[in-house]
Amino acid sequence: MTTSRKGMAPGAGDFLPTRFSLSSLRRAAANCKGCPLYRNATQTVFGEGAADARLMLLGEQPGDAEDQEGHPFVGPAGRLLRDVLAEVGIDADETYVTNAVKHFKWTPRGKRRLHAKPSARELNACRPWLAAEIEVVDPALIICLGATAAKSLLGSSFRVTRERGRIITRSGLPPLLATYHPSAILRAPDEASRRTMRRDFTADLRRAAGHRRTGGT
Repeated sequence: MTTSRKGMAPGAGDFLPTRFSLSSLRRAAANCKGCPLYRNATQTVFGEGAADARLMLLGEQPGDAEDQEGHPFVGPAGRLLRDVLAEVGIDADETYVTNAVKHFKWTPRGKRRLHAKPSARELNACRPWLAAEIEVVDPALIICLGATAAKSLLGSSFRVTRERGRIITRSGLPPLLATYHPSAILRAPDEASRRTMRRDFTADLRRAAGHRRTGGT
């Protein structure tokens, strides 16, 4: 599917190709300087997956492993995500996986690079890439992994703790479902919390699988 550029915001909008396809967007995003994050990132980490995917999985930003390898969700959070997708009967090869921000934002701690939360300005600057991905893929459902991913589409007042697991509709967007980011499960303070969060995360993805199978009915 290829569509034309239309009505994009400043920031990354200046780097979008004239015509949209996943390959043209990926090539253009590699040279994006729409916000300062590109300066300290190894590379742009663009979305990957099926161009006609029924499910789009949206995270916050690349992590350290993703920044180095150039692919989304290849670190520990990605492994957990793939495990749960398989558990609920979703073929990961039939999804499209991306992030709201395409460059790794980090702060140094010794030799380590620690994740830093993207600002609202950085989310806004990067949104044209996400809008273009949504337009090209046209998924039946977007699964927002974590608060930042959800807020990038639903606004700063959105709360995952209040709305988690519900199918949400907004004008101009496919249906959305917000749940935990897999990294939040891995960072839970104790084993009991991790078990509870994983159980809820699995239930949310199972609901997404059902929505995909029924076409949202």
